[in-house]
Amino acid sequence: MAEGDEDLPRDAKIVKSLLKSMGVEDYEPRVIHQFLELWYRYVVDVLTDAQVYSEHAGKPAIDCDDVKLSIQSKVNSSFSQPPPREVLLELARNRNKAPLPKSIAGPGIPLPPEQDTLIKPNYQLAIPNKPQAVEEMDEDEEGGVDPNPSQEQKTDMPQHTSQRVAFSLAKRPK
Repeated sequence: MAEGDEDLPRDAKIVKSLLKSMGVEDYEPRVIHQFLELWYRYVVDVLTDAQVYSEHAGKPAIDCDDVKLSIQSKVNSSFSQPPPREVLLELARNRNKAPLPKSIAGPGIPLPPEQDTLIKPNYQLAIPNKPQAVEEMDEDEEGGVDPNPSQEQKTDMPQHTSQRVAFSLAKRPK
């Protein structure tokens, strides 16, 4: 071992040799302490669970079966195995039986039907017609001839001056 290993505890030397056996050459010294803390915490959890299992079984002391059961429960709760391939294929077949919604045909990006989208407007907007400024000129000055007869027709039409704006407001969650 390298110099400076003499003052390390036995567990730290073991962690250091494990790192070296895995090909890890360059690491910070605090990594060893972090692995030791993780290691101690795991051992304490396993032995505590084994003690609970032993007491539940009415045994006076922890035995190998209690430790195995504790480790197995840790593995089952900490590490989950993916479902078998057959189960995943069956789930995929069931999911793919339902067809996708039909798309709206047209130019551009195909979209699903309008009831399935969130792009429908949720408001109505009525823009009023702006009254056009009509200058009244004396017929004496124009000479009795109306050069723009369509302007008279526009002024005779009813003008809408009201403005209506309506939109739905979603309730805000509190």
